[in-house]
Amino acid sequence: MNTRWLTSRGRPSRRRAWLLVLVTVLAVAGIAVVLSLRTPAVTPEGSSRTRSTAPAISPSSAAPTAAVSPATSSSVNPQIAPADEPVTLDFRQLATAAATTIYTWDTREATYSETYGRIRAWWHVLPDGSNPLTVFADQFEATGTNAAAYVSLTGAHGHRTAKAENSTCDAQLAQFVQYPAPWEGLHVCTVTLAVTEHATSGTNSYTAPISVMVNCPPAATAPADHCEMVAFYASPDRIVY
Repeated sequence: MNTRWLTSRGRPSRRRAWLLVLVTVLAVAGIAVVLSLRTPAVTPEGSSRTRSTAPAISPSSAAPTAAVSPATSSSVNPQIAPADEPVTLDFRQLATAAATTIYTWDTREATYSETYGRIRAWWHVLPDGSNPLTVFADQFEATGTNAAAYVSLTGAHGHRTAKAENSTCDAQLAQFVQYPAPWEGLHVCTVTLAVTEHATSGTNSYTAPISVMVNCPPAATAPADHCEMVAFYASPDRIVY
Protein backbone atom coordinates (compact mmCIF):
# COMPACT_ATOMS: atom_id res chain seq x y z
CA MET A 1 0.00 0.00 0.00
CA ASN A 2 2.73 2.30 1.03
CA THR A 3 4.71 1.20 -1.94
CA ARG A 4 1.91 2.03 -4.31
CA TRP A 5 1.56 5.40 -2.68
CA LEU A 6 5.20 6.11 -3.16
CA THR A 7 4.83 5.01 -6.72
CA SER A 8 1.86 7.27 -7.21
CA ARG A 9 3.80 10.14 -5.62
CA GLY A 10 6.83 9.46 -7.82
CA ARG A 11 4.93 9.85 -11.13
CA PRO A 12 3.76 13.42 -10.48
CA SER A 13 7.34 14.39 -9.53
CA ARG A 14 8.62 13.02 -12.83
CA ARG A 15 5.94 14.96 -14.62
CA ARG A 16 6.95 18.14 -12.83
CA ALA A 17 10.57 17.45 -13.69
CA TRP A 18 9.67 17.05 -17.37
CA LEU A 19 7.55 20.15 -17.19
CA LEU A 20 10.48 22.06 -15.70
CA VAL A 21 12.75 20.75 -18.44
CA LEU A 22 10.20 21.64 -21.05
CA VAL A 23 9.71 25.13 -19.61
CA THR A 24 13.46 25.61 -19.47
CA VAL A 25 13.86 24.53 -23.06
CA LEU A 26 11.03 26.78 -24.14
CA ALA A 27 12.49 29.67 -22.16
CA VAL A 28 15.91 29.18 -23.73
CA ALA A 29 14.32 28.93 -27.17
CA GLY A 30 12.26 32.02 -26.49
CA ILE A 31 15.33 33.98 -25.42
CA ALA A 32 17.15 32.82 -28.54
CA VAL A 33 14.23 33.91 -30.69
CA VAL A 34 14.10 37.29 -28.99
CA LEU A 35 17.82 37.78 -29.41
CA SER A 36 17.63 36.73 -33.04
CA LEU A 37 14.83 39.25 -33.61
CA ARG A 38 16.66 42.10 -31.84
CA THR A 39 20.00 41.49 -33.58
CA PRO A 40 18.82 42.72 -37.03
CA ALA A 41 17.42 45.80 -35.34
CA VAL A 42 20.99 46.85 -34.60
CA THR A 43 21.77 47.12 -38.29
CA PRO A 44 19.14 49.77 -39.11
CA GLU A 45 20.28 51.70 -36.07
CA GLY A 46 23.85 51.58 -37.29
CA SER A 47 22.77 52.50 -40.82
CA SER A 48 20.70 55.37 -39.49
CA ARG A 49 23.78 56.70 -37.80
CA THR A 50 25.64 56.40 -41.06
CA ARG A 51 22.90 58.34 -42.83
CA SER A 52 22.80 60.96 -40.12
CA THR A 53 26.50 61.63 -40.62
CA ALA A 54 26.19 61.67 -44.43
CA PRO A 55 24.90 65.27 -44.62
CA ALA A 56 28.09 66.37 -42.92
CA ILE A 57 29.78 65.69 -46.27
CA SER A 58 27.38 67.93 -48.20
CA PRO A 59 28.72 71.25 -46.87
CA SER A 60 32.20 70.40 -48.16
CA SER A 61 30.76 69.29 -51.49
CA ALA A 62 28.61 72.40 -51.65
CA ALA A 63 31.53 74.67 -50.89
CA PRO A 64 32.90 74.70 -54.45
CA THR A 65 29.43 75.61 -55.73
CA ALA A 66 29.25 78.52 -53.34
CA ALA A 67 32.72 79.58 -54.40
CA VAL A 68 31.72 79.60 -58.05
CA SER A 69 29.06 82.29 -57.65
CA PRO A 70 31.40 85.17 -56.72
CA ALA A 71 33.78 84.14 -59.51
CA THR A 72 30.95 84.17 -62.02
CA SER A 73 29.66 87.55 -60.91
CA SER A 74 33.14 89.07 -60.85
CA SER A 75 33.83 87.82 -64.39
CA VAL A 76 31.43 90.47 -65.68
CA ASN A 77 33.29 93.77 -66.04
CA PRO A 78 30.92 96.50 -64.82
CA GLN A 79 33.23 99.19 -66.24
CA ILE A 80 32.49 98.25 -69.84
CA ALA A 81 29.79 100.64 -70.96
CA PRO A 82 26.87 99.06 -72.80
CA ALA A 83 26.58 99.87 -76.48
CA ASP A 84 24.41 102.95 -77.01
CA GLU A 85 23.62 101.93 -80.55
CA PRO A 86 20.22 103.30 -81.57
CA VAL A 87 17.53 100.80 -82.51
CA THR A 88 16.17 102.19 -85.76
CA LEU A 89 15.25 101.28 -89.32
CA ASP A 90 16.66 104.62 -90.52
CA PHE A 91 20.09 103.71 -91.89
CA ARG A 92 21.06 107.40 -92.22
CA GLN A 93 20.38 108.02 -88.55
CA LEU A 94 22.37 104.95 -87.52
CA ALA A 95 25.30 105.85 -89.80
CA THR A 96 25.49 109.41 -88.44
CA ALA A 97 25.25 108.24 -84.81
CA ALA A 98 27.94 105.62 -85.41
CA ALA A 99 30.29 108.10 -87.08
CA THR A 100 30.12 110.59 -84.20
CA THR A 101 30.48 107.82 -81.62
CA ILE A 102 33.55 106.36 -83.33
CA TYR A 103 35.36 109.72 -83.19
CA THR A 104 34.29 110.58 -79.63
CA TRP A 105 36.26 109.55 -76.56
CA ASP A 106 37.25 110.91 -73.15
CA THR A 107 40.30 109.77 -71.20
CA ARG A 108 38.83 111.31 -68.05
CA GLU A 109 35.91 108.88 -68.05
CA ALA A 110 37.09 105.67 -69.75
CA THR A 111 40.23 103.68 -70.42
CA TYR A 112 41.39 102.80 -73.90
CA SER A 113 40.04 99.26 -73.52
CA GLU A 114 36.64 100.56 -72.46
CA THR A 115 36.53 103.02 -75.35
CA TYR A 116 37.61 100.32 -77.78
CA GLY A 117 35.04 97.86 -76.38
CA ARG A 118 32.21 100.38 -76.52
CA ILE A 119 32.76 101.06 -80.23
CA ARG A 120 33.49 97.40 -80.92
CA ALA A 121 29.95 96.60 -79.73
CA TRP A 122 28.56 98.54 -82.69
CA TRP A 123 30.40 96.34 -85.22
CA HIS A 124 28.24 93.28 -86.00
CA VAL A 125 30.15 90.52 -87.75
CA LEU A 126 28.25 89.01 -90.69
CA PRO A 127 27.63 85.25 -90.84
CA ASP A 128 29.97 84.87 -93.84
CA GLY A 129 32.80 86.61 -91.94
CA SER A 130 33.33 89.17 -94.68
CA ASN A 131 33.80 91.94 -92.11
CA PRO A 132 36.25 90.44 -89.59
CA LEU A 133 37.30 92.21 -86.42
CA THR A 134 40.83 92.57 -87.77
CA VAL A 135 39.39 95.15 -90.17
CA PHE A 136 37.69 96.87 -87.24
CA ALA A 137 41.00 97.10 -85.36
CA ASP A 138 42.76 98.63 -88.36
CA GLN A 139 40.02 101.15 -89.07
CA PHE A 140 39.68 102.12 -85.41
CA GLU A 141 43.36 103.04 -85.29
CA ALA A 142 42.91 104.91 -88.58
CA THR A 143 40.76 107.41 -86.66
CA GLY A 144 43.96 108.51 -84.90
CA THR A 145 43.31 106.58 -81.72
CA ASN A 146 45.61 103.85 -80.47
CA ALA A 147 46.64 102.59 -77.07
CA ALA A 148 49.91 104.54 -76.87
CA ALA A 149 48.37 107.86 -77.90
CA TYR A 150 45.44 107.35 -75.56
CA VAL A 151 47.72 106.71 -72.59
CA SER A 152 49.80 109.79 -73.32
CA LEU A 153 46.65 111.91 -73.52
CA THR A 154 45.28 110.55 -70.26
CA GLY A 155 47.72 112.61 -68.23
CA ALA A 156 46.69 115.70 -70.20
CA HIS A 157 42.97 115.01 -69.57
CA GLY A 158 42.50 114.52 -73.29
CA HIS A 159 39.09 114.10 -74.83
CA ARG A 160 37.73 114.31 -78.34
CA THR A 161 34.33 115.43 -79.61
CA ALA A 162 32.75 115.08 -83.04
CA LYS A 163 29.76 116.60 -84.77
CA ALA A 164 28.31 115.58 -88.13
CA GLU A 165 28.42 118.34 -90.70
CA ASN A 166 26.91 116.47 -93.66
CA SER A 167 26.39 112.96 -94.97
CA THR A 168 25.82 111.33 -98.36
CA CYS A 169 24.42 107.85 -98.80
CA ASP A 170 24.00 105.16 -101.45
CA ALA A 171 23.26 106.60 -104.91
CA GLN A 172 24.66 109.99 -103.81
CA LEU A 173 28.08 108.34 -103.77
CA ALA A 174 29.76 107.84 -107.16
CA GLN A 175 31.59 104.73 -106.02
CA PHE A 176 28.34 103.19 -104.79
CA VAL A 177 26.77 103.75 -108.20
CA GLN A 178 29.74 102.12 -109.90
CA TYR A 179 29.88 99.26 -107.42
CA PRO A 180 26.40 98.78 -105.90
CA ALA A 181 25.84 96.83 -102.71
CA PRO A 182 25.83 93.04 -103.18
CA TRP A 183 22.38 92.66 -101.58
CA GLU A 184 19.28 94.70 -100.88
CA GLY A 185 19.32 96.33 -97.46
CA LEU A 186 23.05 97.02 -97.31
CA HIS A 187 23.72 100.77 -97.29
CA VAL A 188 26.78 102.99 -97.13
CA CYS A 189 26.96 106.57 -95.90
CA THR A 190 30.00 108.82 -95.84
CA VAL A 191 29.75 111.30 -92.98
CA THR A 192 31.92 114.41 -92.72
CA LEU A 193 32.69 115.23 -89.09
CA ALA A 194 33.89 118.35 -87.36
CA VAL A 195 36.34 116.92 -84.84
CA THR A 196 37.89 118.77 -81.90
CA GLU A 197 40.61 117.32 -79.67
CA HIS A 198 40.93 118.82 -76.20
CA ALA A 199 43.90 118.66 -73.82
CA THR A 200 45.50 120.79 -71.14
CA SER A 201 47.92 122.03 -73.80
CA GLY A 202 45.09 123.36 -75.99
CA THR A 203 42.68 122.27 -78.71
CA ASN A 204 43.02 120.96 -82.23
CA SER A 205 40.14 121.06 -84.72
CA TYR A 206 39.82 119.41 -88.12
CA THR A 207 37.32 117.70 -90.42
CA ALA A 208 37.34 113.96 -91.02
CA PRO A 209 35.31 111.81 -93.41
CA ILE A 210 34.25 108.32 -92.37
CA SER A 211 32.23 105.77 -94.34
CA VAL A 212 29.76 103.63 -92.39
CA MET A 213 28.20 100.40 -93.72
CA VAL A 214 24.72 99.67 -92.40
CA ASN A 215 22.74 96.44 -92.85
CA CYS A 216 18.94 96.70 -92.71
CA PRO A 217 15.86 94.65 -93.56
CA PRO A 218 14.98 93.05 -95.93
CA ALA A 219 18.54 91.69 -95.92
CA ALA A 220 18.55 88.09 -94.71
CA THR A 221 21.61 88.86 -92.57
CA ALA A 222 19.92 91.82 -90.82
CA PRO A 223 17.61 91.83 -87.78
CA ALA A 224 13.92 91.91 -88.61
CA ASP A 225 13.15 95.17 -86.82
CA HIS A 226 16.26 97.38 -86.96
CA CYS A 227 19.52 98.15 -88.75
CA GLU A 228 23.03 97.28 -87.62
CA MET A 229 26.45 98.72 -88.39
CA VAL A 230 28.59 96.07 -90.08
CA ALA A 231 31.66 98.15 -90.96
CA PHE A 232 33.22 101.59 -91.04
CA TYR A 233 36.21 102.92 -92.94
CA ALA A 234 38.41 105.77 -91.73
CA SER A 235 41.48 105.02 -93.85
CA PRO A 236 41.70 107.46 -96.79
CA ASP A 237 42.05 104.61 -99.30
CA ARG A 238 38.87 102.89 -98.01
CA ILE A 239 36.49 105.83 -97.68
CA VAL A 240 33.60 105.75 -100.18
CA TYR A 241 33.02 109.01 -102.10
